[in-house]
Amino acid sequence: MMFSLFLFASVIPAGQSFTCTPVAVWDGDGPIWCAEGPHVRLSGVAAREMDGSCRPGHPCPDADPVAARDHLVGLLGTPQGRNRTGHILVRGPVMRCLSRGGAGGTRTAAFCTSPRSGDISCAMILSGLTARWDKYWGAHRCD
Repeated sequence: MMFSLFLFASVIPAGQSFTCTPVAVWDGDGPIWCAEGPHVRLSGVAAREMDGSCRPGHPCPDADPVAARDHLVGLLGTPQGRNRTGHILVRGPVMRCLSRGGAGGTRTAAFCTSPRSGDISCAMILSGLTARWDKYWGAHRCD
């Protein structure tokens, strides 16, 4: 059943709130696969790709990509292994997210807040494992 939810991932329109129960993570800025269907790309932050590279035009943090991914998993919940695509499986509480629109493909850019860790984008910036991406940060504030 969970696998079928991933097949129906669609972009949540900008400005719309939605829930996300995290079930899998790729790297330090997402995507975070939600049990409800969306694939969330954390808004306002950039992490290195899992091979250590940075995409052209993206901020490039001086941080290990595995450490960034593992920190994100810890903010979201508890790691539960890997799936066949290499995503880290995670079990965590339901987050509230605010869509900023599409992030390429079926990914939704969003700011998400977890009862476990608060604002996830802010927590990733504070960790030093991601870089703030002003182009997508906008007027977002860390309280």
